Amino acid sequence: MQKVMIVGGGVGGTTVLKLLSESEVFSIVCMADTNESAEGMLAAKERRIPTVTNWSMGLEWDLDIIFDTTGDPSVYKKIKRDMGEQTILIPGSVALIMTKLFEEKNRLISKLENTSAKMDLILNTTSEGMVVIDHEGFIIMFNDSAERASDTKREDVLGRHIKDFIPSTGLLRVMQTNQKEVNQEITLSNGMELITTRIPLVNAEKEIIGAFSVFRNKTEAVQLAEQITDLKEIQTMLQAIIQSSEEAISVVDEQGRGLLINPAYTRITGLTKTQVIGKPASIDIYEGESMHMKVLQTKKPVRGVNMRVGPKHKEVIVNVAPIIVDGCLKGSVGVIHDVSEIQALTHELNRARQIIRTLQAKYSFDDIIGASEEMKLPIEQAKLSARTPATVLLRGESGTGKELFAHAIHNASDRKFNKFVRVNCAAISESLLESELFGYDEGAFTGASRGGKVGFFEEANQGSIFLDEIGELPANIQAKLLRVLQEKEIIRVGGTKPIPINVRVIAATNINLEQAIANGSFREDLYFRLNRMPIFIAPLRKRKEDLKELAEHLINKINQEYGRSIEGITTAAIHKMQIYNWPGNVRELENILGRAIIFMKLNETIIDIHHIPDFIEEIPINQEKLLMKPSGYVSGKPLSEIIDQYEAEIIQQAFQTHKGNKTLTAKALGISVRNLYYKMEKLKL
Repeated sequence: MQKVMIVGGGVGGTTVLKLLSESEVFSIVCMADTNESAEGMLAAKERRIPTVTNWSMGLEWDLDIIFDTTGDPSVYKKIKRDMGEQTILIPGSVALIMTKLFEEKNRLISKLENTSAKMDLILNTTSEGMVVIDHEGFIIMFNDSAERASDTKREDVLGRHIKDFIPSTGLLRVMQTNQKEVNQEITLSNGMELITTRIPLVNAEKEIIGAFSVFRNKTEAVQLAEQITDLKEIQTMLQAIIQSSEEAISVVDEQGRGLLINPAYTRITGLTKTQVIGKPASIDIYEGESMHMKVLQTKKPVRGVNMRVGPKHKEVIVNVAPIIVDGCLKGSVGVIHDVSEIQALTHELNRARQIIRTLQAKYSFDDIIGASEEMKLPIEQAKLSARTPATVLLRGESGTGKELFAHAIHNASDRKFNKFVRVNCAAISESLLESELFGYDEGAFTGASRGGKVGFFEEANQGSIFLDEIGELPANIQAKLLRVLQEKEIIRVGGTKPIPINVRVIAATNINLEQAIANGSFREDLYFRLNRMPIFIAPLRKRKEDLKELAEHLINKINQEYGRSIEGITTAAIHKMQIYNWPGNVRELENILGRAIIFMKLNETIIDIHHIPDFIEEIPINQEKLLMKPSGYVSGKPLSEIIDQYEAEIIQQAFQTHKGNKTLTAKALGISVRNLYYKMEKLKL
């Protein structure tokens, strides 16, 4: 059952409350309005529904839907900002449309129920006797008026042949001739004179299946004429009601054959009476299951079913209910609503939710691949940190998955239903970084927006902010960030008033912060604030046992992006990749696999060793192995000359190993290609 909170106790909120209270699908857990004497608040109290004067108090419930009937855009924005991720917010305009649809549905069903009751009344109070026989002449129906007219009990005639009851009957003749006989006189064995009309019964295949007779005492003929006149007037009135309805209505009999449609039905579906009346109930369906047939089978109503109908393929919502007379199913009635306007609003709502999702964390710990010991420790540390509000510092080389950890920590915390704001400190220019992080007041600088601007920290209030590349922050921003961490407040650019915030900071860096502190480029006090919960993420070269699992996960991801159907990777290919040290870590692995998949033939489904680029075989030289001890102290030579000689030997060995490839040599030595050229020129290599 959907848990609902209604915000606004006015006419709209009261109407929604009354409608949803009658539903078996919705459970109203709270009614909110600042005025405790509002009509909706009083109605909720009568129904023993909790009421609050501040809608934010209602967010304590695990809500599925919030109806905002206040009509105040500011209230709608606040609710949208603070509600849960899984909660659906329905604005007043949609609530109004839904209210009208529900009211119209109830009105039409009420009219149909009244119509059914009137028809029952006519059949039960009519003074006409009715007898029905099957195709063999045996009596299968005998009503109350027939009992009174013939002075015979129903149980005495049912199952008997018609000639045993009325020797002079003309019903057998009617079946033979298939011709109706109207107002014929007949005399029963007890001398009673009747006026009867005999009609053959024909099924959909035009086969004679029996006949029935409607008869009345001759002395009551005048009264009969008067009652027929009244019946025609009632029929005319009912037809006028149905025909003038703006909602499309279709009625079928118990066999699912069309009995009645109105002009609104023709307008929506594009089908005329000749195309529907007498035809199967599925005749109007383009896409979906016949709800008429489902109701006839289950004898239970269905509501809110989406389908497409008619040659126009119109998308509609259908409500269908059974027609039951004296406990017997006589057919079903369907009301069709054209919901193109509601769908347009729904699409806009979904689009807005997709935009909001960009401010939410997308990954969880299930998305972090790795079972090696080097990964188990950071994962356990991250899960532990998620249960606390402590600042987290993610450390590791570029491409190891620091942002993935940040997403997972947020989603595992009690802030997961609030915003997750991501900031790359190195991607924003120094001149803009302060205003982007902390916002600015109106007039703070030339070109500032009117009314000021909310910064990333304010936007992430009650949630988490991920500061990537934290080591790239300039000194003045480091000071302001330290104040945020210490005082839990920010001051906008150009502003003087502190703004309290409650933000969980997750920082990440790939540089050596300790060395940065020694160089004076990073504040030591900020380092101690950030380093409360450090998590070191191992590079790929130190957890190569995870390569196979990582490769399979990345292949599935690349399949979705490239529209391929690669099924896996061979053991030989994995072994070939395991001899490489992966300086670019997981990001480089994804690049290599993506390149391999691009160049694979369409009929190839497994990545094999020949799909992996050959340069993977070139093993980068371990710098620790290259740094061999010098032969010893050489008397008479200065230290700088000894070091230059040793450096020249190392570079020459690297060149030999990489067959003169300067790019691979520079990568193996951990220096840039430009620096390598400089050293070669200096050492005359």
